[in-house]
Amino acid sequence: MFVSRVLKNLTVRQKLREGADVGNFLAGKVVAVTGAGRGIGRAVALACAHEGAKVVVNDYGVSMEGGEPRSGIAEGVVKEIVAEGGSAVAVADDVSTMAGGQRIVDTALAEYGRLDGVVCVAGILRERMLFNMSEEEWDPVVATHLKGTFTVFRAAAAVMRKQKSGTLIGFTSGNHQGSVAQANYASAKGGIISLVRSAALGLNKYGVTANCVAPVARTRMSANVPMELAEMGEPEDVAPMVVYLLSDQAKEQEITGQVYTVAGPKIAVWAQPRELRSAYADGAWTPESIAESLPGGVGQDPMPMLGKLKEMAEAAARKDRPNA
Repeated sequence: MFVSRVLKNLTVRQKLREGADVGNFLAGKVVAVTGAGRGIGRAVALACAHEGAKVVVNDYGVSMEGGEPRSGIAEGVVKEIVAEGGSAVAVADDVSTMAGGQRIVDTALAEYGRLDGVVCVAGILRERMLFNMSEEEWDPVVATHLKGTFTVFRAAAAVMRKQKSGTLIGFTSGNHQGSVAQANYASAKGGIISLVRSAALGLNKYGVTANCVAPVARTRMSANVPMELAEMGEPEDVAPMVVYLLSDQAKEQEITGQVYTVAGPKIAVWAQPRELRSAYADGAWTPESIAESLPGGVGQDPMPMLGKLKEMAEAAARKDRPNA
């Protein structure tokens, strides 16, 4: 059973006035959320608090383009949670550093004595075509998304291994399939999926689960997508899925190593990597024997995104904004 869809733009107090009970899906749990100052991260932090969790709210407080961090971003979400009777603490640390990831976990232990789940939402963009992308545009994106997930997962996994329980949730994107002008972002998001699957395999015997969420929602980062997304939701639409994955119900279903898309009312699961077709040589392969066997035997798996690029080019010629 999935948790009820979070009511958009309503505070917990408003929900109570309208007769909607505060939930208990996460009663007694302690959850840390990175990138929780705005957008999806904020929606996740508020939903976790609404469902009974104590929340560590992390946000470094920088813009998508960089700039000076502001600790007030995380503190503002904590004030929202506390004002509605919840319990939360702010950590304005940079998750791309080992010390920052560790401090998030240490804060949970110092404040609440345990850590039951981490949700890594923090991210930035540096958009550029691959042949023009600089090291300064590559490094911070991979560091924030991929390393930022690793630093928190690594620190949390050490605690959860001893507890014999816990949940790790990474945030990926449909762009893990590839991206025209965001090779850095797509690479990081693909890496997060592999990190989550590795965590699911390595921590399974300790009772720890790991999963990925690929949101399609209106946020600062999605505002400049050069196409109309046919399936698009709000940050609040993503939060119930995260709450469910953090819950005991998801653990009882042994949900781990999965990637779920959430796009408004739609939830979808991605396929696990697997071989499609194979061929065997009679002896050693040569370039000539591969040229003869590959096209009609092993073949290839077409890229759906290539077809979309053609549609986008045709739409651009018509001065249209194409549908995804």
